[in-house]
Amino acid sequence: MEVFSPADYVALGFFVVAWIGYKIVVEHSRFAEQSLNVMMNNYRHVWMARMLERELRIVDTTIMATLQNGTAFFASTSLIVIGGALALLRSTDEVLTLVADLPFGLQTTRIAWELKVIGIVIIFGYAFFKFSWSYRLFNYAAILIGATPAAEKDRAADAAARAAAARAGQMAVVAGRHFNRGQRAFFFALAYLGWFLSPYLFFFSTAAVLVVMARRQFSSEARAALDVRERD
Repeated sequence: MEVFSPADYVALGFFVVAWIGYKIVVEHSRFAEQSLNVMMNNYRHVWMARMLERELRIVDTTIMATLQNGTAFFASTSLIVIGGALALLRSTDEVLTLVADLPFGLQTTRIAWELKVIGIVIIFGYAFFKFSWSYRLFNYAAILIGATPAAEKDRAADAAARAAAARAGQMAVVAGRHFNRGQRAFFFALAYLGWFLSPYLFFFSTAAVLVVMARRQFSSEARAALDVRERD
């Protein structure tokens, strides 16, 4: 007996291709330089250059603490969702009865439902590892900020200070990249939820999430704000 229908396999394939394709476009393609994420990475380096000019770096440590707290929140949320998803495996029969009674719900088998739940666990497990690693990288960036000396008039000392600031900036970029990947998993997890009701809804929800995420990266108000030029 087939666990999934052909429509399920098509929708799942589209989901995987959409996730991988989006990652390639926003991180590795020629369009990546115009994305919101990459433009903000440039400002991370600008931030570290400005940090180098400050004797008191309270502002910088406050910003870093805010980034760490946000990352820790998403990491803990991922664990909560994983626990909730695993709890669904203990009440599969009750859930299947509830879904079957919904007007738009489709009949499904026990093994198909459990495989779908395992899929959502894998997605949020991936998100947890990304957020936890991002949190660690932000810690490293904070240490590098603390280890960055002040700018000096001496050329050799100033070059060393700028190199230290560049290292801190690059560490912040890597931390932000992993944070973005974790959030991407959250967004695609919302699309994945459509599969629990229908493969057709799964296909549509994946396409909708893909359009929303692409718009935010390339044509959102946040992206336009970075193009604002200084006015007279």
